[in-house]
Amino acid sequence: MANPEATDTLPAWVFPGQGSQKVGMGRAWAERHPEARAAFEEADDRLGFALSTLCWEGPEEELRRTANTQPALLATSVAILRVLEAAGARPAAAAGHSLGEYSALVAAGALDYGDALALVRRRGELMQEAVPEGEGAMAAILGLDAAAVQEVAAEAAGGQICAVANFNAPGQTVIAGHAPAVERAIALAGARGARKAVRLPVSAPFHTPLMRPAREAMAELLAGTRFEDPAFPVVVNADAVPVTSGEAARDALVRQIDSPVRWVESIERMAGELRIESFVEVGPGKVLCALIRRIAPGSVQASLDEPDALAELLDRHSPTLDGD
Repeated sequence: MANPEATDTLPAWVFPGQGSQKVGMGRAWAERHPEARAAFEEADDRLGFALSTLCWEGPEEELRRTANTQPALLATSVAILRVLEAAGARPAAAAGHSLGEYSALVAAGALDYGDALALVRRRGELMQEAVPEGEGAMAAILGLDAAAVQEVAAEAAGGQICAVANFNAPGQTVIAGHAPAVERAIALAGARGARKAVRLPVSAPFHTPLMRPAREAMAELLAGTRFEDPAFPVVVNADAVPVTSGEAARDALVRQIDSPVRWVESIERMAGELRIESFVEVGPGKVLCALIRRIAPGSVQASLDEPDALAELLDRHSPTLDGD
């Protein structure tokens, strides 16, 4: 295992997506660091409502609404990012899980933060509107390999949509589609030996062909948004390849809406081809750290869920993290 006390390579920054939200997220960062507070204030101004209050005080049911969750997670990740940047930190590469890809592109300078806030707010609305509530579902399948889950989904479809939405980690795959097809897949996965197969508390079947209306609407919005070439490679969900141009970054955001999140391949590419030895999760929670530990067990993971973790992280990666 790489030595966590002394790494001679730059880390990769990874940004969480929907599911990592929690009431109170980012508040300690904003109270301690003016750069973080400024990021939340910019979000409030751009969106025209107190997103910061929703992040810090809830109510939880409002924070869980997709149209609120997406900008809330972006704002929290960027608030932490701004503190990292002020400390002189820089990564070798970045990636984001689903929604987190927007945060990664902001970090790389490919996408303006204000533009990203407006885009993800609308993205959340469009994804929720694409399928009437109750008609779609998602489920986590644990304990089967990805190929077996793909077979289960195909067999359960029965003329409806049921497909892999997230390749999250070895033995952890998420399916999505029409609710009856997902229920059939849950039963079939159990019969095939899945350790656990359970519906997720979301009503929209993200990252499946059912999101095509959202993709078409977002394609138009993204076409009218300025993109720059990223300052460092961003490994994108749709292909698990690093993009180095603004045009490729824009295209990847269009395609990821109705394509599966190839997180396993993304981390494998970063650990292999890009020779990343350590990953820093920039955002609330530690979901991605747990997934990466299973995908790249020889790597080092660190979470910036709370500001107390910053000093330890800067210490661990000095001098490569502080810009010297």
